[in-house]
Amino acid sequence: MPQAVSATARQAILEESGPMGVDWEARIDFDRLRKDRLRKAQEAIAESEADLLFVLRTEDARYLTAYRHHLGPAAIVGNGAVVVSADSPPVLFTMDEEHCKARLPWLSEDQVQPRANFREPEGAREFGERVKSLFGSLDDRVVGIDLYSPGIAELVQEAFPKTRFVDGYEILLRAKEIKTEDEIACLKIVTAITEAGMDAALRMLRPGVRECEVLAEAWKTMTVLGSEWTQCSNIVASGPYTAPYRRFTSDRIIRLGDPVIIDIGGCFNGYWGDFTRTYICGDVEPTPEQIQLHQSCYDALFRACAACVPGNTNADVVAAAGEEYVLSSLGHGSGVNPWEAPHFSLTSKRSPMTLKPGMVANLEPYCGTPGVGGFRLENNLVIRSTGPEIYTPYPFDERLLKSVHELDATTARSHMGASLAKSVSVP
Repeated sequence: MPQAVSATARQAILEESGPMGVDWEARIDFDRLRKDRLRKAQEAIAESEADLLFVLRTEDARYLTAYRHHLGPAAIVGNGAVVVSADSPPVLFTMDEEHCKARLPWLSEDQVQPRANFREPEGAREFGERVKSLFGSLDDRVVGIDLYSPGIAELVQEAFPKTRFVDGYEILLRAKEIKTEDEIACLKIVTAITEAGMDAALRMLRPGVRECEVLAEAWKTMTVLGSEWTQCSNIVASGPYTAPYRRFTSDRIIRLGDPVIIDIGGCFNGYWGDFTRTYICGDVEPTPEQIQLHQSCYDALFRACAACVPGNTNADVVAAAGEEYVLSSLGHGSGVNPWEAPHFSLTSKRSPMTLKPGMVANLEPYCGTPGVGGFRLENNLVIRSTGPEIYTPYPFDERLLKSVHELDATTARSHMGASLAKSVSVP
């Protein structure tokens, strides 16, 4: 008798499926994704002191309404804003009003409003009047607002003089801490896109090419696969730029034997990929000092991954890696914002966050010495009740490894696997 497919196996199929919608298997259910995100946000509002939220971050407008903004190098406040309460549908204020009415059928006519223009005082006053017409008077009510400046504070307080404003960003962060399985499926698809970009970059990597040429291959590959944008300007840092670490890409010509840090991430349906590998350029053996630094960083990475279990805290993860491997930050969560909770830093021990199943973590320790090179490595994982589920299996540069961790499921299976498999160890 054939065995029945378990719920766990079905979930694995969902999370590893293709990005297209098809009729022959159940893949990401985007209608469910939209409803689950709104439900989580409204539950978070209900549990807070806020009566409603003013959401000015475009990524969170997408989280609440699935409004896709044309991403760019600078935030433009008001291009996509949302007002939402715990018990009423979200209202989107957008520069793309007609487009949204034509193509977002899950939003009613009243849920799509003209843009909230915070560039001019009159625009903010007009926004205030429209909010009052839709939600009633906000006198003596509490409103969370997620993006603040002295100018915005003055404008909203003038429009709502009897309203108390509080930090609304923390409310949405709590809503987004634990990902739904549809969200995790999006993160896994964008990781596959990012892995393809990483592979293209490494195939381009050779002595005599420039950092920007390597990045161009990664960016092109991710865009061809449907990436909406990239997680940051993306980083290809080589040679002396790896220690001290320089977090952008230049026109430097990469030389034989240079360590090269590649830190990239695509975007699939608003969800961000982000992972890092360091490879030695060219057909050359690394120096013993480079091997030692890379192995130390690798071991710190997998110690941190192994500590990502329910009940531990983000501070426990930082301690497991070792504070000497934290370069400003050890890592972060990811979702519709590339840098969501939980956060992992040296200050995590002052206000630790308990890890729960369904949280995701992007962990990225660093180890480097000027004159030798710098090494940054990154894995993404889901915190499961059964342990960390690492979903960035792209292999590491085996020339730089003396031993392979038991959680590394890929590196020891590639061309040098036979020799490395004999030395698998648990640091």
